[in-house]
Amino acid sequence: MIRLAANLSMLFPEHDFLARFSAAAAAGFRGVEYLFPYAYEAGELRAALDDNGLSQVLFNLPPGDWNAGERGLTSLPGREAEFRDSLVEALRYAEVLDCPRVHAMAGLLPEDADADTRAAHLATYVENLRFAAGELAKVGRTLLIEPINGRDMPGFFLNRQDHAREILARVGADNLRVQFDLYHCQIVEGDLIRNLEAQFPHLGHVQIAGVPERHEPDRGEVHYPALLERLEALGYDGWVGCEYRPAGDTRAGLGWAAAYGLTP
Repeated sequence: MIRLAANLSMLFPEHDFLARFSAAAAAGFRGVEYLFPYAYEAGELRAALDDNGLSQVLFNLPPGDWNAGERGLTSLPGREAEFRDSLVEALRYAEVLDCPRVHAMAGLLPEDADADTRAAHLATYVENLRFAAGELAKVGRTLLIEPINGRDMPGFFLNRQDHAREILARVGADNLRVQFDLYHCQIVEGDLIRNLEAQFPHLGHVQIAGVPERHEPDRGEVHYPALLERLEALGYDGWVGCEYRPAGDTRAGLGWAAAYGLTP
């Protein structure tokens, strides 16, 4: 059975952030994800989960200076100490929130990156992922990497599914998996069912959104019922994160999700 998780960074923007937990639960969600927890005390978020019968399924490591345009530290040469500090912070939250997986955003390449620069970013990325996967393995948690399209996030180091598999092979950690966002994959390379099948042995999490506007999954060019049916047939038993920007009121736009147990 497909299990939908509400991405609270995007869904229910008509509510303040902490009120989005109860809004998600009222709509029938049983899991939540969001970009970052660090603006709130871990105990405050734990209480929001417990009060609403929700599971925390995913969040990201600190990304560097988000407001200045940084989008992750993992591949950035010279920022290794900061990356390790960010991992400590993420693990502290993951313990309190009982979150089984965290995503390490790769970060951006410089606009003028040449082959040597790319090689340095790759080496840093692999080494940081290897270290982080080892630390997460000690506490039974999974580390995720995510290919993100260069239209929404220009310069992002990791864009393609096959590149993600190459990174997994280089790192060689059993608890390093792929966060497969069908929205990003459609924009970069399409052929979603075949890409999903190829990536399935490496999946750690799945996310969805309509293409091209990133609204509800029943809007745009992607036929999500077929994709979710195939995902279920493959035996996926994880969460599917609803990481989209509602075109209007969130609850009013959830009609597509009634087939998966939600209550629009």
